[in-house]
Amino acid sequence: MEVNNLAVKIRLRRMGAKKKPFYRIVVADSRSPRDGKFIEEIGYYNPLTTPKEVVVDAEKANNWIKNGAKPTDTVDRLFRENSVYSAGANSNNTAEASESEATE
Repeated sequence: MEVNNLAVKIRLRRMGAKKKPFYRIVVADSRSPRDGKFIEEIGYYNPLTTPKEVVVDAEKANNWIKNGAKPTDTVDRLFRENSVYSAGANSNNTAEASESEATE
């Protein structure tokens, strides 16, 4: 039996009450709904606290990225701001990352 490679995304799953969002950072099949079925939870993001609270299991995140999961633009920004990426992990914006490394 052959296994198909599914498009896997690292994205935000909205939770919390109305007008009080709280997000879990999850690994999910790109075809599943935003708040639907997911593969694994790797962290959370609370935009209502000051400063904004982001907790991510960097080891799990980098492992998923190395295995082909693509972070969404928002998750990519959160990972960059919180130094989640390891040297070997690639993000969505690999061209942008290589340009910024070249200028440093």
